[in-house]
Order: sequence, then structure tokens, then C-alpha cells
Amino acid sequence: MLNCKQLTLILCFLSVVQTSFSQLGFSHEVGVIVGPVQFRSDYGTRVNEKTNFGNSGIGIGIVHYINFAYRADCNCYTTDTYFNDHFKLRSEISWNKTNLEHHGKWVAPDRTTPEADKLRAQKGVAENFDIGMQIEYFPLSIRDFQGFAYKFAPFVSLGVHYTYSTPKVSTSYGDGDILNSNNFYTFWNPGSVNAQPTSAWSLVTSVGVRYKLDKLSDLMLDLRWQYYGSDWIDGLNHQLESNKYNDWLVWVNFGYIYYLN
Repeated sequence: MLNCKQLTLILCFLSVVQTSFSQLGFSHEVGVIVGPVQFRSDYGTRVNEKTNFGNSGIGIGIVHYINFAYRADCNCYTTDTYFNDHFKLRSEISWNKTNLEHHGKWVAPDRTTPEADKLRAQKGVAENFDIGMQIEYFPLSIRDFQGFAYKFAPFVSLGVHYTYSTPKVSTSYGDGDILNSNNFYTFWNPGSVNAQPTSAWSLVTSVGVRYKLDKLSDLMLDLRWQYYGSDWIDGLNHQLESNKYNDWLVWVNFGYIYYLN
């Protein structure tokens, strides 16, 4: 888990930012998100359908928004500026987990070599705790959306998250010892497997849409791309020439958003 100092610093930072905006009178929204995750890692074959759909998991989260278009202290709209009417600040705490295994041509049934057997025997788990912020841009007027001028409000977002990962790696090959490199693919460099907890910053961007249910609630559909600043999120970094990218994921999440003020 995150140590107390790291978690305290991150939560304090988020709290200071949120409190600063709250003192300006802006309103708040809270919500929950959940949906399937495709974790793109060093397991399997890159750009392979079986890998992408086979290494899928689940993500859940709690989100909080600062709504610049509305003031909670006076129950009125804020000054009509472009920023206030088109941007929201989103903070999030989320968790995702994906069971991993090798898919693709290197483990196809006609591959009967010891190397293919080693890949088939290897399993992993990517489990990540996220905390961070994103700025969301709504091309249409947030005021008009809240006033029921239209039911749908598309948006795009960009932000940075801190990710704490607790990967797991196992193998049924040989003696099953993950510290024994002979139990893993021979052509990987020694030290390619490391199931120790790790942390990294990640870039998060998404495109989505809100649907207005009633005055105080929305439904949300959000397609996220998250790129980690590390290749150890899954506990595997085989360092071959084909390993061109750090770990990343795609998350389709469905959310319910409630307006507090």
C-alpha cells in the first residue's frame, strides 16, 4: 500500500486545491464510476485482438467536480466567462484490476517448444490504486446543459494521476519459483520479472458525454486512455526490441453524477 507520508501529501494537495476553489463559492458534484478495463502491457502480443480482450479487467472509482458555472453560496450562476461556462475540475480516487496472461502467435496451439510452454505457464495481475486530477472541457454551454437546453453534453479531459501498483506474477513451469529466471522465457533479459509494489505518475486523457437525468443528476459515459510513466506496472518488463512502450490502459467507464449544490 501507499505509505502514510505519500498518501497524506497527495490528499493534502487535493484538499488544498479543492478548498481553494470552494472558498470562491463554486459548486460541487460527486459521483461513482465503474466499467471494463483493457490493460495493455508486456503480456501477450501487441496489437492483437486476443491479447486486448483476453487481458481485460474492471475499474471503479469515486469522482468529485468543481463546477465553475454555479455558485453554491448564493444559489446563482457565476460571472459569465468562457472558462466558467466550459470547464470543470475533476478529482478522482479509483482502483482497477486485470488478470494477465500471454495470448497471440507465440502461445498458439501449434507452438510446442519449451519457450511457448513457459509463456503459457506465466500468469500475472495488474492491480492499481489511482488518485489525481483532470480538467474537463465542455464545447457546449454548461449553463445551458444545466438549464435543460439539451440532454447531452460531450466533453474531453486531460490530467495527471499518481498510481500505486501491486502487481502479481506466477508460473506453473519448472519449480514455479518466480525468482528463478529459468522458469521464464529464455530470451528475456535477467530481471525482466519483478512483482514488487511500485508507483508512477500517469497521463490521463478521455472523451465522454453526460446525459441530463434531472436537475440534480447526470449519467456519464467516459472513454479513458491512461499512459504510465513506468513499464513495471504489470510486474513484467522484458526489454526486448519489441517492447516499445510503457504500460497503458483503456477504460470505458459508466458514471452517475450528483449535484451537491
